[in-house]
Amino acid sequence: MKPSTIQKEFLFGDLTFKIRKVLFDVHNELGMYGREKQYADLAETKFKEFGFNTKREVRVGDTGNIVDFIIDDKVVLEFKAKPFLMADDYNQIQRYLHILNFRLGLLINFRTKYLSPKRVLNSSNL
Repeated sequence: MKPSTIQKEFLFGDLTFKIRKVLFDVHNELGMYGREKQYADLAETKFKEFGFNTKREVRVGDTGNIVDFIIDDKVVLEFKAKPFLMADDYNQIQRYLHILNFRLGLLINFRTKYLSPKRVLNSSNL
């Protein structure tokens, strides 16, 4: 098989494609200077319109931490609205994935001109 014909499948590819559509709609509607809560409120409304099974602001174990969204009991979403992401943001979602025993998270920073959701894998659960 030629290298160009080899297809690699993304973990929950179809689901994350639909999630990303909602996220892009939210970003297009609110722009890059909203507050994190505004993005989450609009995303929650749109997720419901699209028929997603969502849980918002879920407490993560006994840690006192709260994850922004869990979608279809498969994907963790963590929203940010800051000039740039830092290593702590990636570490945060990694902790959530580990504690919740989920395989995939999306880290979304809405404070950018072009939205670029980051896929974060739980390497201990692949």
